[in-house]
Amino acid sequence: MGVAGADVLLSLIKQKQDLQGYRERHWTGTLADYMEVVMANPRVARNAYQRLYDMILSHGVTEYTRQHERYAHYRLFDDPVDSGRDAVFGLDAPLMRLVHNIKSAAFGYGTEKRILLLHGPVGSSKSTIARLLKKGIEQYSGQHEGALYTFGWKPDLGAIGHDSVQWCPMHEDPLHLIPLESQEAVYAEINRRLSPRDYRIVNTGSLCPFCRKTFQDFLTQYEGSWEKLIRHVVVKRLILSEKDRVGIGTFQPKDEKNQDSTELTGDLNYRKIAEYGSDSDPRAFNFDGELNIANRGIIEFIEILKLDVAFLYDLLGASQEHKIKPKKFPQTDIDEVIAGHTNEPEYRKLQNNELMEAFRDRTVKIDIPYNTAWQDEVKIYARDFNDRQITGKHIAPHTIEMAAEWAVLTRLEEPKKAQITLMQKLKLYGGKSLPGFTEDNVKEFREESPREGMDGISPRYIQDKISNAIVRDDTGTCVNPFMVLNELESGLHHHSLITRDEIRKRYRELLSMVKQEYEDVVKNEVQKAISADEEAIARLCGNYVDNIKAYTFREKVRNKFTGQEDDPDERLMRSIEEKIDISESRKDDFRREIMNYIAALALEGKKDSIKLTSLVSSVIDKDTQEKIDIVKGRLIKNYGYCDVCSVDILNYVASIFARGDSKQR
Repeated sequence: MGVAGADVLLSLIKQKQDLQGYRERHWTGTLADYMEVVMANPRVARNAYQRLYDMILSHGVTEYTRQHERYAHYRLFDDPVDSGRDAVFGLDAPLMRLVHNIKSAAFGYGTEKRILLLHGPVGSSKSTIARLLKKGIEQYSGQHEGALYTFGWKPDLGAIGHDSVQWCPMHEDPLHLIPLESQEAVYAEINRRLSPRDYRIVNTGSLCPFCRKTFQDFLTQYEGSWEKLIRHVVVKRLILSEKDRVGIGTFQPKDEKNQDSTELTGDLNYRKIAEYGSDSDPRAFNFDGELNIANRGIIEFIEILKLDVAFLYDLLGASQEHKIKPKKFPQTDIDEVIAGHTNEPEYRKLQNNELMEAFRDRTVKIDIPYNTAWQDEVKIYARDFNDRQITGKHIAPHTIEMAAEWAVLTRLEEPKKAQITLMQKLKLYGGKSLPGFTEDNVKEFREESPREGMDGISPRYIQDKISNAIVRDDTGTCVNPFMVLNELESGLHHHSLITRDEIRKRYRELLSMVKQEYEDVVKNEVQKAISADEEAIARLCGNYVDNIKAYTFREKVRNKFTGQEDDPDERLMRSIEEKIDISESRKDDFRREIMNYIAALALEGKKDSIKLTSLVSSVIDKDTQEKIDIVKGRLIKNYGYCDVCSVDILNYVASIFARGDSKQR
């Protein structure tokens, strides 16, 4: 039985094996073999920016028009590599600017000499975008379209096996082995096979110190014969991998005392100095700094502006000249995309630091704001809070939407024109048509407020508070919008990024605005608030008692749905009392009688609700019950409510209309 079960699992593994693909990804050959590959497909010799741009396009692009502006949606940022786990929503405009800069660098128009600096508020997807670029180029390098190659040296031509080859520590392109005097002619021949509209294949530098010494030693041995020298060269397919530290690097600032520039450019291997007799022998050097290992690919600098100034100076040459300076060795060529990200306070420090003018001049700043369309914001939360992820709890309709609307409202600027409210602006940005406003008006609103999305509440705060509402023990089996909105409000007092009381006050006012919007939404879904079945009658009985108690003692009633303290529900009380012919002038006496009856039962230690249940059950007749069943069923079927929140919403809408009646009276 156990063996049979293991066979099933092993067969599933075997079905997914791709031996042919493995052999292609681990191809090895001679330099002549590689040149045949280059002549058949010159794109294998692309530089890092060209390969990155082609990778982005390989996932597809969708063009569309919105508010008379043309946009492109690059599907890479839907995270096809990991089935949408890191998908970025609603940021097509800034992502277009990012891709346009990468395209410019691919064609050699100047941005290849710059650091791509993603700048924005905390939680705006900056690190996610960098991660998507790294994941994308890693996967692309394993595909036929993204193939690239490197080389190594085989000192003993008779030796066999992988260990007999000393691989280039910086994964260089084998074309670096072409003698200087022949390079112009070779690259011209390669480019002749490309379309005039394609970017040009260019020389990305000379050999690294290790390969340069090995090259010169063999050239001396063979008395200048390049043909004999290249017999020692072995070319292999290069697969980029962040985990293996091949072509993809990540650098994060640490304590200044425990971090120096050797983490970027490599360091001496002191154990090998004795073996080779000199600390300037490249064989006694570890070319394992992040800029070394990221050669041919991409490096991400996390919180780049928190780096010590010494590191930033290293980046000046790395970006402008594509060169790094390892200790004890001359400047060494690199071919990689340098991307970093930072938040606004750090960037303001950079702007105010006159000593860092050279660094500012070598960066291309790309603003990555928060979403300003609430539908896109909803997608962020729906990815984590859905039926597949949440077990044992139901999230009531509009819960995620209301949280998203509030988040976006905090990021919008107050309209400069009196004829539009902030909520209307939110709806227009979300694509809704409103009377009196055109797409040109929306475009004008955006132009008036260029900083929208650079301030406000982070998606992380919303996610944390939705999680709090879900895991709370007192929320029952269903989480509704008020539970989440109350969590959002209670967290404002301790929010570490809100430093001014006026901002905190404004955010609370926006919460009230969202609650009013929710009322309008649910009133359109429900027009009548009546409970059905025996449990509902019991709940109605309890609600009636709670309300007359509050009325008699001049207290507030805690609304179980919203968690707020409300005035007694006069409509609810009168709807019951009118059924048994209690007049308006007699209601106070009747309510006191009920309270006295309950007090008498309490003194006798009894808990008899027969009289009360009989009293309120007369409110609901058979026809009414049937109508309620229809309304409740429609809420569940058409709007996504469950048994719990469908009853809650009926009660809540009833309380809304009750408040309206009392105001009119």
